[in-house]
Amino acid sequence: MRQRIDVEEAAALVLATMPRWEPVRVPLAAALGAVLREPLVAERDQPPFDRVTMDGIAFAGAAFATGQRRFRVAGTQGAGSAPLALASAADCIEVMTGCVLPTGTDTVVPVERIRREGDTAVIEDGYQAVPRQFVHPLGSDHRQGAVLLDPGTRIGPAEMAILTIGGSAEVAVTRRPRIAVISTGDELIDAGQPIASYQIRSSNDRALEAALRRRGYADVSRCTLRDDPAQLCAEIGRLHRDSDLVILSGGVSMGQFDHVPATLTQLGVEPVFHKVLQRPGLPLWFGRSAGGKVVFALPGNPISSLVCLVRYVLPGIDAALGAAARPMPRVRLAQAVEFRTDLTAFIPVTLAWSEAGEASARPKLTNTSGDFVALGGTDGFVELPRGQHLFPAGFPARFYAW
Repeated sequence: MRQRIDVEEAAALVLATMPRWEPVRVPLAAALGAVLREPLVAERDQPPFDRVTMDGIAFAGAAFATGQRRFRVAGTQGAGSAPLALASAADCIEVMTGCVLPTGTDTVVPVERIRREGDTAVIEDGYQAVPRQFVHPLGSDHRQGAVLLDPGTRIGPAEMAILTIGGSAEVAVTRRPRIAVISTGDELIDAGQPIASYQIRSSNDRALEAALRRRGYADVSRCTLRDDPAQLCAEIGRLHRDSDLVILSGGVSMGQFDHVPATLTQLGVEPVFHKVLQRPGLPLWFGRSAGGKVVFALPGNPISSLVCLVRYVLPGIDAALGAAARPMPRVRLAQAVEFRTDLTAFIPVTLAWSEAGEASARPKLTNTSGDFVALGGTDGFVELPRGQHLFPAGFPARFYAW
């Protein structure tokens, strides 16, 4: 087991240790938020025909080139209808946006540039029609067989639209994980329950659950456990068996009642690392069982718990899902920050944008790592690297959104 390691080493160990959850095929309606596990290949050319992009009339450009400005309207071509054919160069066909370009035509004039005289369309004086100006050419977006989405793509609203171009009503995605969130401590009392002066409300489990659900992980259970070794062993063991991932909060430091590391070892969860050189969140514990399942044991202080979830657990879940990695954005500090301790610092911030569109981060220092209320209104936190003590205004820091 590694102890007291740097943030980057801890993050790398998490990514290397995470399992890879298997793919399943789901209906498109169930794919939102999931991670694609197969290339999405175009079913056919897009557009699959020469597509008209303006309401108006279509005719043969050669007739316009010889001076013809009046055309008999021989029919109407609507979207979703088989193409009509132009029978005579003296004719035109009325066309609607999105329809196929009628056979024998190559020029479209918008409806605003014509007037109707019964069955005749007259082009306004001085208008210069350009062949194929308002035509979206067949296959100009992509060709049949083109790869439109790569494996590892997270499926959002735009990707849902693209999935339909594959033509299948189902898609292969990574199976959604079953996640158990556990807060430990004799002092924890749930909202709505009677509370003594020496007890506190259980907030970590709700914050962790909310962060997970907000990212689309719906199968999340939540519970609190007392600092009782027998209960911890029984309940953590059960949840470890029934879940893909267990996330604990509390009981991982050096106190007499910090039973979590010993309990996990008893359950056969081998520690990968314990303690990371960071503030908040130094006591972070991470391990893996023989069955390949992993356990994160986060510190019990509320801010430490949420920071560790965002910095390590969520990227770990992405890796297990097979999601393509993305670099974290950087933002500039709006004011100088001094941090004298030889640890990586995670500082809550509120973002603002300049007229030029550049993001800046205003630090919101907390009273302690238990000061959860101070996080209200913040957007996330910045990471200030270990080994530097003064970070001037304008320093480009990695940003992690809550």
